[in-house]
Amino acid sequence: MSSTTPDDTTEVGSYFISNYPPFSFWNKEHLPAALGALQTAPQERSPIGLYLHIPFCRKRCKFCYFRVYTDKNSKEIERYVSALGREAELYQELPGVRGRPFKFVYFGGGTPSYLSAKQLRGLVDRLRDSIGWDDAEEVTFECEPGTLNRGKLEAIREIGVTRLSLGVENFSDEILEENGRAHRSPECLEAYGWARELAFDQVNIDLISGMVGETEENWKDTVRRALELQPECLTIYQMELPFNTIYTREGVGGTGAVANWETKRRWVDYAFGEFKAAGYSQSSAYTVVRDADTKFVYRDALWEGADMLGTGVASFGHFQGCHMQNVDGIEDYNLLLEKGQLPLGRALPVTPRQLMIREFILQLKRGRVEVSYFLEKFGLDVRNEFRVQLQAHQDSGHLQLEDDGTIRLTPRGFLVADTLLEPFFEEQHRDARYT
Repeated sequence: MSSTTPDDTTEVGSYFISNYPPFSFWNKEHLPAALGALQTAPQERSPIGLYLHIPFCRKRCKFCYFRVYTDKNSKEIERYVSALGREAELYQELPGVRGRPFKFVYFGGGTPSYLSAKQLRGLVDRLRDSIGWDDAEEVTFECEPGTLNRGKLEAIREIGVTRLSLGVENFSDEILEENGRAHRSPECLEAYGWARELAFDQVNIDLISGMVGETEENWKDTVRRALELQPECLTIYQMELPFNTIYTREGVGGTGAVANWETKRRWVDYAFGEFKAAGYSQSSAYTVVRDADTKFVYRDALWEGADMLGTGVASFGHFQGCHMQNVDGIEDYNLLLEKGQLPLGRALPVTPRQLMIREFILQLKRGRVEVSYFLEKFGLDVRNEFRVQLQAHQDSGHLQLEDDGTIRLTPRGFLVADTLLEPFFEEQHRDARYT
């Protein structure tokens, strides 16, 4: 987990919590448990989703910690896309997967929009030979604005994408350049205009609070320009410095180049305040939505325990009580699939209590936990299970325990949501490296 100095400087470490138990506890010795889960027919019809990792980018952002490649030619990309299609085919042959309809599909990266329209259509045609998502409630596609043109967006719309996510991050070209982003602000506006013309069901804009070079004036201008666009959804992340980023290798951690946590949270609070004043509603610690009924199926299904097949190099998944991750090198990934083998690299079987903790902490990030949900699903009253932790967070003003059985984050709690979660971990997982 990330640490802070007494003056709240952004140090090196992971702040954002996306799963439990921590990734550092996963290992290859547990792979037989993952394979066993995949070979077991589901006992109940739980939801299942598909994540497809497209690991190619024009540039590597200086704050990026994902497995991405900026040096692959078209032949190498075609080889990877073929392997990705083969992985989906192998999964569909397994008893745990066969015949189950997908509730959601998520194209993530990297930069899914780095693929050409031809490559994208070819991938989807192959996927649909083994895996269909015509009945999926949501298909999300991440985009780097500078990789888009109207023709490519038409192709993205044709394959069934319903939720388009634009990685804008900031509207200052100088800040984008400093942080290693490949696009510039005019490309954001052009891409957004095409997306509106093509009538995607939902367009999300990502921003990052605390990028190197951001100032109060710049942040307010970025918020103003994002609000002018009126996207269905706005997501704001607070800048962190995980271990394997360019900025971390350059020694940026602890120098003050990245805004401190108090500043980042104040900027997020300002942004959400401006959007809520314009009629938006907050749906998590990171998101506001224009219509309170707007759904983010991928997020909510995962945070309520859905299975997900993580396909692509280094992708994470969860299946019938077992976490799993693919090998983290593209050559190993390609070779395994060319041999007809699933490219799993490490795994972790999860106990029933750990599954409960996982869902509890992730749902708390939405700002609202229903006690009745956990009573029905796990047979536990979380108010009793976490009495000490909940009381401490209530005493600090970060959450409220309501009479109707709801645990609710306060506005102050929303701003520090990820810092509230580790006390709910089992003892052996506290104070451990997260990744």
